[in-house]
Amino acid sequence: MSKPSRVFVASIATETNTFSPLRTDLRDFKDSFYAAPGEHPATPTLCSAVFPVARAKSALYGWELIEGTAAWAEPGGIINQQAWEFLRDQLLDELRSALPVDAVLLGLHGAMVAQDCLDCEGELLAAIRELVGPEVIIGATLDPHSHLSALRADNADFLIAFKEFPHTDFVVAAEKLVDLVQRAIEGDIKPALSVFDCRMIDVLPTDREPMRGFVERMLALEKERSVLSISVIHGFMAGDVPDLGTKIVVITDDAAAEGARLAARLGMELFGYRGKARPEFLSVETALDRAEEAYAGPVVIADIWDNPGGGVAGDSTIILKALMNRGTGGAALASIWDPIAVRTCFSAGEGARLRLRFGGKMSASAGEPIDADVVIRKTVADATQRFGTSIVPLGDSVWIDVAGIQVVLSTVRSQVFSPDVFSNLGIDPLAMRILVVKSTNHFQDAFSRIASKILYAAVEGPYPSDPATNDYRNLTRRIWPRTPNPHDLADKKRAS
Repeated sequence: MSKPSRVFVASIATETNTFSPLRTDLRDFKDSFYAAPGEHPATPTLCSAVFPVARAKSALYGWELIEGTAAWAEPGGIINQQAWEFLRDQLLDELRSALPVDAVLLGLHGAMVAQDCLDCEGELLAAIRELVGPEVIIGATLDPHSHLSALRADNADFLIAFKEFPHTDFVVAAEKLVDLVQRAIEGDIKPALSVFDCRMIDVLPTDREPMRGFVERMLALEKERSVLSISVIHGFMAGDVPDLGTKIVVITDDAAAEGARLAARLGMELFGYRGKARPEFLSVETALDRAEEAYAGPVVIADIWDNPGGGVAGDSTIILKALMNRGTGGAALASIWDPIAVRTCFSAGEGARLRLRFGGKMSASAGEPIDADVVIRKTVADATQRFGTSIVPLGDSVWIDVAGIQVVLSTVRSQVFSPDVFSNLGIDPLAMRILVVKSTNHFQDAFSRIASKILYAAVEGPYPSDPATNDYRNLTRRIWPRTPNPHDLADKKRAS
């Protein structure tokens, strides 16, 4: 009987907005999600679904699974260097203790930046490769809103990004990675990774055309004999790093030249979608006008740029003030991050009426704090919401009534994923005419099931939302929209 394959699994993940006024340290990871070896829950999280998937398949594949730590921090600002080094070295020490191994499975995000490291995942993958040697299979799942460096591609056998935005398929991506790693361990396949730089950065939701059809074509191509996996790295425009931008990753079975041709073809097709994929972005007043004109509710308005999932504070008051100025009734908003206001509300207790200052603390461009008389309708310790099967913490949270508008205040920053962000606090979302959610697109899947209409409000604020004018210091490549057609310029440069 052959010896079981030894497989190590671990996760370090966050998304770093290098323009954010926030900073990220070890406490942010522990507040969001931190599981010591053997303590990962049965439910998957966005970037650590490899844990429950590997557990589920280890018996089938005869694996001896060795679990390391899983750590995730809500997107925020640059990571404290000591925190990054602690997490990196902890994972490497756990792997060192597990050696020898046949494979390493990682749950990464791909847009992590520390104070002194612009490519955390690349640094980690290179260190792992040096530790385990060239024969061990290394594979990772990635969030598509990430950066792909040569250091990452050179040190991994498999890099598989979620295909969907909103990211409804993070478990599917983990399952694909686990299955391909097993085939590589058995010698059934020899992965060859090819990358094409699309030289662009854009918002690319896959719940609408043209990206919906593009994803379907990727899935069909993956059924061809030599194509193992196709991923789109959308890029993360709030990360000022050299490798910012959209890229195509094709993994073939020992067919690198074919993979490179396919990646280039798909990459240029995707480049043709630039500026055409995002939904209509409205001003606040236009979004509210359209919501109030709607015959049926609830109408969902996404506050797309004050999205904690993009690394900002999520304490903008701009849309709430507009609702208050209009005297809009039947409206609810989730959520405003304000631990101090939440603590005050917990002290006052449910049913209390008081003058409260909340929101508008972290950025001069996110609106002024609101000073208003409020009623505390409900307090919930350790509140949560769901993202698919994943449970997302909100921390201690409260429902307040301000000028007839129902508002959720939270202590743990999180974008909105599901209507239960309201219902778990006691607010019936179906009874509201207007629901304002701080999220760019991850809300879309769950809210589309209850919304009569979805509108996207683009409020200028702390998020660097225009890559044409963002103050990038580390980006030196030509990419659209900073350059109209960077591929032409690149061709001319090669020809000169």
